[in-house]
Amino acid sequence: MPPTLTPRQQQILDWIAERVRRQGSPPTRVEISAAFGFSSPNAAESHLRALARKGAIVLDSGRARGIRLSESGASGDRLPLIGRVAAGSPILAAENVEEELGMNGQSFSPQAHYLLRVRGDSMIEAGILDGDLLAVHRTPEARQGQIVVARLGEEVTVKRFHRRGRKVQLRAANPEYQTIEVDLDRQELIIEGLGVGVLRRW
Repeated sequence: MPPTLTPRQQQILDWIAERVRRQGSPPTRVEISAAFGFSSPNAAESHLRALARKGAIVLDSGRARGIRLSESGASGDRLPLIGRVAAGSPILAAENVEEELGMNGQSFSPQAHYLLRVRGDSMIEAGILDGDLLAVHRTPEARQGQIVVARLGEEVTVKRFHRRGRKVQLRAANPEYQTIEVDLDRQELIIEGLGVGVLRRW
């Protein structure tokens, strides 16, 4: 993973890679715009050109789906382990990475892009204990009931995602914790990724 990518660029790169893996072909600019809520395909083109300049992808001119992942853009055999996330910092910022573990992200489905050290017992009924490592697939999207890594303000939390209209509930898997209620018209909620596996280090 190129270390200089912005969080948005990394999300787009991950989405393209997942699209190629699932459907066998890269998306068009229009499809990227729709997936990320861009106002026009020109915005998608700008992000793609930035990714190409940084060596994450190769653009083939004259083709609607002319996007290829470069070797540096493909997932390797090591996953960064994220410890305590500094307030307001990108998940994969250098100061948040404790170490890198020899593990191929493609061992998970969908593939994992990093491991997050779980703090607290709010998800124990989902089998996620304090100190566990949660394998996370980077994506800005989530479906009902999925376990997400969510950023609310300057805090990052692991909860189950439930949405109705513009209201979101982040539910713990422990009755001792209250549900976090989010009004998307008043608060910004960022989905950093989905939990796709749990590792326990004894």
